[in-house]
Amino acid sequence: MYTVFREERFKLGVAGRKKDLVRTEATRNTFLEKSYELFSQRTIESVTMSEIAKASGYKDMTLYRYFQSKPVLVVAVAAQKWKQVREENRKRLPNIDTSQMTAIELFAFYLDSFLAMYRNHRDLLRFNQFFNIYIQSENIDCDVMKPYEDIIMDLRMAFHQIFIKAEQDHSFRTDEPEEMVFSKTLHLMLAAVTRYAVGLVYIPEHGYSDTEELEYLRNLIYREYMVK
Repeated sequence: MYTVFREERFKLGVAGRKKDLVRTEATRNTFLEKSYELFSQRTIESVTMSEIAKASGYKDMTLYRYFQSKPVLVVAVAAQKWKQVREENRKRLPNIDTSQMTAIELFAFYLDSFLAMYRNHRDLLRFNQFFNIYIQSENIDCDVMKPYEDIIMDLRMAFHQIFIKAEQDHSFRTDEPEEMVFSKTLHLMLAAVTRYAVGLVYIPEHGYSDTEELEYLRNLIYREYMVK
């Protein structure tokens, strides 16, 4: 009887811990989502931790139990959102074996991911602009930045596959250093879709097509690195 009682207490303890973990994760996600909403609508600098706590339905001390400082929270928001975009990109080719794609096909997929981001995540592009301004103005410790840097490293490693493939099929130019090509194409495409997302573009008298102009840039870059 005592053994059965102990087993029941153990099961209840495990169930309780699982509920606590679920509740903790839910609270953390509430803070992240509400922070993202406020940061995207305004600027990161203008939003206080107290505002985030109140908008999330919690007291300040609860928010600080999850995120010790505003920089830690900001980086966590950025890391979570870029992870979500990364997962969406992986689902864009659910029935295609990427190992069978050529280097230039992988590069096309990489460029198209920026256009998909513009179509589906303009709020993230606005947030990312505010994020870049914020981290440049704050003296943020390297350890705090690590979750975000890990996301960039993931993207960097994915881009590396293009160069590995290019050595085999020669469909993609490799006469420029890989790091230079990655930096150049990342910054050009990200800067372009961000400017359109926040409205920092020239508007002709008769209007313009944002998607056509972004696709034009995408095609220019694509042709630049395609082996003729």
